[in-house]
Amino acid sequence: MSTTTPEAPARVAARPVRLGLRENRLQFSLLVVVTATVGGLVGLERTTVPLIGSEVFHLTSDLAVFSFIIAFGVTKALTNLAAGALTARFRRKQLLVAGWLIGVPVPFALAWAPSWGWIVAANVLLGINQGLTWSMTVNMKIDLVGPARRGLATGLNEAAGYASLGATALVTGYLATSYGLRPTPELVGAVFVVAGLALSLAVRDTAAHVALELAQHPTPDGDGPRPGLWQTFAHTSWRDRSLRGASQAGLVNNLNDGLTWGVFPLLFTDHGLGLAAVGLIKGLYPLLWGFGQIPTGHLADRIGRKPLIVAGMLVQAAGLALALVLLDRPLLAGIVSAVLLGLGTAMVYPALIAAVSDHAHPSRRANALGTYRFWRDIGYAAGALLAGVLADALGLSATIVAAAVLTAASGLLAARLIRERAAH
Repeated sequence: MSTTTPEAPARVAARPVRLGLRENRLQFSLLVVVTATVGGLVGLERTTVPLIGSEVFHLTSDLAVFSFIIAFGVTKALTNLAAGALTARFRRKQLLVAGWLIGVPVPFALAWAPSWGWIVAANVLLGINQGLTWSMTVNMKIDLVGPARRGLATGLNEAAGYASLGATALVTGYLATSYGLRPTPELVGAVFVVAGLALSLAVRDTAAHVALELAQHPTPDGDGPRPGLWQTFAHTSWRDRSLRGASQAGLVNNLNDGLTWGVFPLLFTDHGLGLAAVGLIKGLYPLLWGFGQIPTGHLADRIGRKPLIVAGMLVQAAGLALALVLLDRPLLAGIVSAVLLGLGTAMVYPALIAAVSDHAHPSRRANALGTYRFWRDIGYAAGALLAGVLADALGLSATIVAAAVLTAASGLLAARLIRERAAH
């Protein structure tokens, strides 16, 4: 006996259901704006929170300062993994709204936390919020556009989120210069929470679009049961070499992002830059990362995923190396590094998501994307942990050297493992 899930409803909506970006442009555009609010909320932390740890709470261990990133990364990674399984029980819109409700306390906790433990706890909530909301906006956009425009869809999605993240990091840097590290910069997040929740309530669910695509692509096992979470986890993590290659590249990409998230504000303030300059560096990186994904997502549909993944990882490695080579001129070092990191990540991000979607059958796509996003976002925690241990033992520069080496090695490994495949 078969059961009806939110991904394959018994009754499809009365209005005609069609796949495609143009056919679903209004809903797609609304989801782009929602993703911008999701990115804006996490952008609150990019400039100020590492400095709050060292200057407000007087933490002396770099590992302790970076603990908020570890909490965020682990929680977001686990939520990403769970989000794929939850789509079999709940509709995507329900999970999107739930993510926003969980995120409501975050900006207020960051603004008025009485101890560092509150900051860490706020990042647990932020990780759940980001895991649910960002996962659902990615899945819903892919649901709407169908296979032909996946690269562009993911590029637009990630562009909205990371451009907003970068703009918020830039704004909070300037606000911190004028009004202090707290509470004014963090309260910008209240706008994102209210707007994101309101817009998410207006979004239509995409279950009918998933049902239409499933009807066009029977399950690989014929009429048998769909693959479960753990079966898909194993397939994505190591059984399929291309998915394994994408997962490791995503992990290392976010490892260097998590590492620079904590290290760059401390490194550049130690070399004489003020909060506004640090905000510029921390904002420029995700702004280029964000806007750059629109052309790179489109390019991934035209030339394939693998060239962009490999080249993007190597560009990021060069950006990390130049941060140290040019460090006697810290503002130039920060800007050059931010530009290369932003461009390199823009090349990698939509291509990786599209590659995973290409290699995952629609029946297991949500779980495959959840697994990939688990490995990708556990990179935040790995990067923060590596940064904390190395910075305490060898200094901040050593952490950047380690990230550059790992990123270059990951790009070369992706070149060996990932194979191009026609989109489903």
